[in-house]
Amino acid sequence: MSEKNEQGKRAARDRLVQQRERQKARERRRRTLIVGAGLVGVLALAAVVGVIAANTGDNGSKSKTAGPAVAPSGATGKDSLAIQVGADDAPSTLTIWEDFRCPVCAQFENAFRDTIHQLESTGQIKVEYRLATIIDGNLGGSGSLRAANAAACAQDVGKFSAYHDILYRNQPQESVDAFADNAKLIKLAGKVPGLDTAAFRSCVEDGKHDSWVRKSNTAFLKGGFEGTPTALLNGEPIFPKKGSEPITSANLKKWVAEANKVNKGKKPGTATPAPSGF
Repeated sequence: MSEKNEQGKRAARDRLVQQRERQKARERRRRTLIVGAGLVGVLALAAVVGVIAANTGDNGSKSKTAGPAVAPSGATGKDSLAIQVGADDAPSTLTIWEDFRCPVCAQFENAFRDTIHQLESTGQIKVEYRLATIIDGNLGGSGSLRAANAAACAQDVGKFSAYHDILYRNQPQESVDAFADNAKLIKLAGKVPGLDTAAFRSCVEDGKHDSWVRKSNTAFLKGGFEGTPTALLNGEPIFPKKGSEPITSANLKKWVAEANKVNKGKKPGTATPAPSGF
């Protein structure tokens, strides 16, 4: 009987040890989840960059033969492939490569839109938007191309920035190629005062800037960038981080201030009004 009791005691001790080990394991998992949640809070955007970084499809090579590239009004840079927002004489330049169908681009824009517009309107930076169509290349469809063409049409009448923001505020799911519908793009233009005109509709429906968009996408692919969005402050990558610092609104403002000091203390450019229509 004593032997049975001893066996029972050992079994109870073993169960207690196992229970304690399970409890420790649960506690370790709990701490891991807490730490992970904190990191996600800081780098929520960066967490999904890898999904987009693999995009290498060149939908331009699959497109129908088109006419010469017609750059939108006021396009700047090499081959007139950049759409500038902000003062010409701003001391620093923020370059953003993006795809209107890219979900991470929408997360980036929706998170940093107010900060970027503030830096623009106070003359601290000018932003060069450069458009790509990699989602079309990878998933099929033409929503990236159609939306980029429509945005270029908005640029023709000086309403790129407001329409750009409207597109990202109303971005469909990545797998739903809703921006391929010109009617939807025109309907969204109605949210920007003065944009939905006969000239704008014709520009959208005729694909006036399609070849220019394809040329921009080719430049993106040849540039060796890892994915969209790609954000560069005076040529230095800042997304999802700059050096060891993650991108946040506060850090973006700090980086711009530091860049402007290095840039020979150049004064802010001529202030430009924040875009309206959204």
